[in-house]
Amino acid sequence: MTHESAELPKTLLITLTGKDRPGVTSAVFDTLAAYGVEVLDIEQIVLRRRLVLGVLVTAPREWKALREAVLRVGDDLEMQVEVDRGTGDNRSRREGRSHVTVLGMPLKPASVAAIAGRIADSGANIDRIERMARYPVTAIEMHVSGTDPDRLRLVLAEEAAVQSVDVAVQPANLLRHGMRLVVMDVDSTLVQGEVIEMLAEQAGCLAEVAQVTEQAMRGELDFEQSLRERVALLAGLDASVLDDVYDNLALAPGARTLVRTLKRLGYRFAIVSGGFSQVTDRIAADLGIDFAAANRLEVVDGRLTGRILGAVLDRAGKAEALRRFADESGVALGATVAIGDGANDLDMLSAAGLGIAFNAKPVVQQAADTAVNVPYLDAIVYLLGISREEIEAADAMEGLTTPAPPLS
Repeated sequence: MTHESAELPKTLLITLTGKDRPGVTSAVFDTLAAYGVEVLDIEQIVLRRRLVLGVLVTAPREWKALREAVLRVGDDLEMQVEVDRGTGDNRSRREGRSHVTVLGMPLKPASVAAIAGRIADSGANIDRIERMARYPVTAIEMHVSGTDPDRLRLVLAEEAAVQSVDVAVQPANLLRHGMRLVVMDVDSTLVQGEVIEMLAEQAGCLAEVAQVTEQAMRGELDFEQSLRERVALLAGLDASVLDDVYDNLALAPGARTLVRTLKRLGYRFAIVSGGFSQVTDRIAADLGIDFAAANRLEVVDGRLTGRILGAVLDRAGKAEALRRFADESGVALGATVAIGDGANDLDMLSAAGLGIAFNAKPVVQQAADTAVNVPYLDAIVYLLGISREEIEAADAMEGLTTPAPPLS
């Protein structure tokens, strides 16, 4: 047995780094093809026109010759090359796999360092990092293995609060790639502001209603009781103000993008609101929402009576509506996503497979699976593994344009 064969490694890890240009990957693999190796793994990224290519291959008997050939390719391409000898094959990653999505405005190096440090402290490993968006929110996704996702979520939620970033942890499974049902709250979630306060302004009782609304959303008051008390103050208001309120509603930034993008992928949408169907039904029709549930104001002779027709859609009612819509859609509860901001959304967020607190009250952020505090509703698509580049490409195919980011 020769000295070289005695040192024969089982695998070779080849890494190239340098300026990206057409033909780099093909040049490397043309060289490898001459040595009859098997490709075990490939990773390639391009960051600011800098390419990093990693290839794990079986080692041939003439592995030193292969190494020299690859080094010559690197010289020709003016790229740095490393060839590391391995002793094993490409083993599958450890159990306990998660997707960790980090959102920041801006995302600072210290925040990334802190999140990565807590992942390491938990005994987990970051296998891959990729950018999901760079404007107006910076979003990155880390593929993590080696720890329980639920445990990791608790650890990173604490660090996210310290760093003032949003962090979502989800198990890496097939549910993330399947058709899902998204159920959204309306007031201060899908739309900016509270419809009942807009009505109260017309009735001259805004301050009183706003104070009660805030207490109810924090969970300090029973929602049904507080809603009936607020609606009673609207008695006598001309029903035409409902049209005025609808005309003056502003959707949350990114709302249309969120719905448009996920509808392309076959998602179903529902809105469930402690507000009023005279407004929410029109929102649903405008956005192409599949299901809607809300309270209905009683109108007699063209004026609000100050009463609600039927049972109040409260905290428990929102969760029940989510279950009903999931059943009608043929979607398992584990494949539902709920988005809300107030205490009356808590049961709905808990019932869903993924509960997202969107610019929510503290009690809601603490209870939800994850919190998103950036002002853009479409940032939620990054939690679902969809990148800004994919959204823009799909929009461009339909002739839609998006604002250019400020940085190249």
